[in-house]
Amino acid sequence: MLRWVALILLLLLIGLQVELWSSHGGMSEVTSLRAAVKKQQDENDKLTQRNQALAADVDDLKHGEQAVEARARGELGLIKPGETFYQVVPKSAASTAAPAASGTSGN
Repeated sequence: MLRWVALILLLLLIGLQVELWSSHGGMSEVTSLRAAVKKQQDENDKLTQRNQALAADVDDLKHGEQAVEARARGELGLIKPGETFYQVVPKSAASTAAPAASGTSGN
């Protein structure tokens, strides 16, 4: 009688182990879900840092005149009265523009 109980318990234990490791909701799925959660947490951390940087930019634009001026100069190319504007053209852009200009004048 005791052997039968031990055998049944052993078979039950083996069955539960198989169920735990191979079935839907088993350990393989838990491992993949943990990896997905880690990936999402990393993405959330990046987005949180980005949001903090954007919030700092918004705060600077609301309360700082220098930030507004810097953005206007950088994005819109605005200059102050009395300033002289100089545009520096890289050599690679100048050399590609020259052949195109000479090719159109030959027509």
